[in-house]
Amino acid sequence: MRGTIGLILAGLGAFLILVAILLPTYVVGQVVKFPLNEYETATLQATNASYFSAASLSEKTGVTMEATYTIKGDASKGNSSTAVWNEYSYVYDVTNHQPVQQMSRTFAFDRRTGELVDCCGASVNGDTSVHQTGLVGYVFPIGTQQQTYQVFDTTLKKTMPFLYSGTADVRGIQAYEFVEDVAPTQIGTIQVPGSMVGSTSATVSAPEFDELHLIYYVDPETGALINVNEHQTTSLRNPATGATAVLLFDADLIATPATVTKVVALDSSGRNELTLLQTTLPIILGIVGGVALIAGILLARKRRDDMGELDAVARETPTSAAAEPARGRHSAELAGVIPGADDETKELTAEEREGPDAPGPRHAR
Repeated sequence: MRGTIGLILAGLGAFLILVAILLPTYVVGQVVKFPLNEYETATLQATNASYFSAASLSEKTGVTMEATYTIKGDASKGNSSTAVWNEYSYVYDVTNHQPVQQMSRTFAFDRRTGELVDCCGASVNGDTSVHQTGLVGYVFPIGTQQQTYQVFDTTLKKTMPFLYSGTADVRGIQAYEFVEDVAPTQIGTIQVPGSMVGSTSATVSAPEFDELHLIYYVDPETGALINVNEHQTTSLRNPATGATAVLLFDADLIATPATVTKVVALDSSGRNELTLLQTTLPIILGIVGGVALIAGILLARKRRDDMGELDAVARETPTSAAAEPARGRHSAELAGVIPGADDETKELTAEEREGPDAPGPRHAR
């Protein structure tokens, strides 16, 4: 019985050690993924912002803006490896109570690496011909590295390098900083009255330029984006001189404290799950498995030692039993357990034979 228990303990210990090894490697890779049914909102705010109001055909300056980003996952389109999320952003002039701009996007991506996948109705502002590649941007790979990543830019409609620039403390989390710098780049043309851009022509095709300085703060463990600072400038230029004629948008948007608090709380929950799977459980299982394995080996060895002793005794028992006249079962067992008991019995029997009362035929006395 002891040997059986030892084998069971040894087997269980070996299994637990194997699980402890696989948890932070293979198991985490299979289990820890970005969710299918994500739902999250984030608010960025800018003060002293400027933009061109299409409603009043005039520039608005010194305004307070709020940009609200909403992410909602479409679980019905996703699967075990790919998630599909819908994004909607809305920029609002808080000072003058009017909308400024909006954008919609559908994107599919690898649930582990954050790499975009061209499927599932992916689009930017309803345009499905836009080929989205690189990283999503809203999430980075789980286990983000200190390197440059190619992230899809929805304004330029192509990937742009996000350079690693150091670390920053975001509510106790050592986040990695990634920076995208876009020099003034033409992103299209707009038909406008010539007077808007300093031209004498009735209408002109004015080039539209975009400039951006964007900082992402990423939790390297979870790949989650936990803070953002986005300074974007969009302008129209005089096609003849190249000089800036109209400032269409200029705002330095920063995530509000309430948004950072909420996002960090969600991220901390994900960090706790990763710590449990990558560190806490492997340590516990490794210790328990090691103890069980050692205990099982010791029990099995003790069982073998006991069996060896019994075998030695069993080898001696037949010799003693052969020198003894036929005897009851219990006497034979006693002789085996207490060596020498049968020699003493034989000596007493011999003395009895030699004494006056030795048994024999009555007529011989």
